[in-house]
Amino acid sequence: MNTIQLRYFASIREAIGTGTERLSTAAPTLAALRDELIARGGAHAEALARGKAVRVSLNQTMADESAALADGAEVAFFPPVTGG
Repeated sequence: MNTIQLRYFASIREAIGTGTERLSTAAPTLAALRDELIARGGAHAEALARGKAVRVSLNQTMADESAALADGAEVAFFPPVTGG
């Protein structure tokens, strides 16, 4: 099990109702972590649903969902930035 710090930004933070949380997880990758959070149901399932555009960073660097998780990692989820 790894203990990680989760951060949520913008509309994802608003939907989930918190900006940060600590989580113990056995998820080996960012994709598995996202699936674990979706499986919680409710706001997590809606905000992080597959098919929704969600960006993810690992230790403050943009990452592909195949990236491996390690103990103490910081993972951030946020919607894509749109300009205008």
